[in-house]
Amino acid sequence: MAYQDLQDFMAALEKAGELKRIKAEVDPELEITEIASRVMAQEQGPALLFEKVKGSEFPLLINALGTERRMAMALGAGSLDAKAKELEELIAWLWTQVRDFRLLRTLPEALPKLPMALSMIPRRVHKAQCQEVVDYHPSFDRLPVLKCWPRDGGRFITLPLVCTEDPETRRRNVGMYRMQIYDSRTAGMHWHLHKDGAHFFAKYREWGERMPVAVALGCDPAISYASTAPLPEGFWEMIFAGFLRGKPAELAKAVTSDLLVPADAEFVLEGYVDPLELRREGPFGDHTGFYSLEDDYPVFHLECITRRKEPVYPATIVGIPPKEDCWMAKATERLFLPLLKQLCPEIEDINMPLEGVFHNCLIVSIHKRYPGQARKVMNFLWGMGQMMYTKLIIVVDAEVNAQKVSEVAWRAFNNIDGRRDIVFSDGPLDALDHSSPLPRYGTRIGLDATRKGPDEGHTRPWPDPLVMDQAIVEQVNRRWSEYGL
Repeated sequence: MAYQDLQDFMAALEKAGELKRIKAEVDPELEITEIASRVMAQEQGPALLFEKVKGSEFPLLINALGTERRMAMALGAGSLDAKAKELEELIAWLWTQVRDFRLLRTLPEALPKLPMALSMIPRRVHKAQCQEVVDYHPSFDRLPVLKCWPRDGGRFITLPLVCTEDPETRRRNVGMYRMQIYDSRTAGMHWHLHKDGAHFFAKYREWGERMPVAVALGCDPAISYASTAPLPEGFWEMIFAGFLRGKPAELAKAVTSDLLVPADAEFVLEGYVDPLELRREGPFGDHTGFYSLEDDYPVFHLECITRRKEPVYPATIVGIPPKEDCWMAKATERLFLPLLKQLCPEIEDINMPLEGVFHNCLIVSIHKRYPGQARKVMNFLWGMGQMMYTKLIIVVDAEVNAQKVSEVAWRAFNNIDGRRDIVFSDGPLDALDHSSPLPRYGTRIGLDATRKGPDEGHTRPWPDPLVMDQAIVEQVNRRWSEYGL
């Protein structure tokens, strides 16, 4: 099911009892963060719509994707694994056609897949709800932008969909990069070195030309999620959004440039980035649970705001888990597992624990068949796009439940030998990592917690784990009520 827009998704949340309206006036400086943090700490804390935000005429929505159930609802599925199953079936079918290509057989089999393929092609519209109101004298001051944490450098837009275009190839990108408000017309553009937006910016800087930028706020949640997905370089997020929605993403031409923006957005901020201008950005209370360090970043200049007649401003906060972004990471974990398994078939499952805040920890269970296979899998994962940032990879055998961190810890604590099983790998790290001696570069660790044998130098017997006889388990299950426990 595709939602028409963010407010359509909000209506579905409210109908399902997943949204709470707050009518009391609240302050966007720190107060909303404290309220939202307490709700996010609840196992099934609701989405929050603050109807009266101090200093702004617009209501604010937060925690819309703050549980696994709501994240699955956002993607039109009953569960994240159900959505992943759709992707797995598509990938398996495509792989079969490439591997065993027979034209006469492929054409009939392709027909049922045609609607799914067509849904991935974005559709241009000429009348967009995001342009119902056009303001050529804009100001950030009208928006209920949050100051999230006490030592933040200022107020930050936390859910922006930044739309850019490569000046040479005309490839498009939609990425989510936080924006610090400097004054009523300028904001920091937190482009990381490894992101497509930063690559496009480098070309404009080399040519000495202004870079047009449009920032969409508040879309169908599948579109918002797609902007965060670790897609291959050059793959347009709006195509992936079409697959997630089962319906083409709709786009409109921006008012002040030729950029294409999500037609269903609540707001669109149009402007430019001057390639010769940098300004100090930060600190910012980040998803690592620490303040990210100050640094110099490009500056976005606001020229126009377009919006719906009665828009809702979307926001989130990040910090010590659990927070809303943890469930976006879980969606990435489940949705991209089928692709990883196709490329690396020995993988059984992966888990990105919430405490690992995206990049810091990955648990992977594998079907191990030969010596050194755990190291092979580590190197494969470090070579996969944004997984290059992963600071710790723990590899366990397939019978270990990767989703149970306590079980993984039990295996790892008992199974590793320090000299044999700890792998050090130098490589890129996330710009937010504060622990490495150098920015964006450091040493990652792999732990091989799989069972070892003589072919890996372990000549002693390897013990079996304690497992109860299954017949006894079933007997106790049948008689459980008799025990009075």
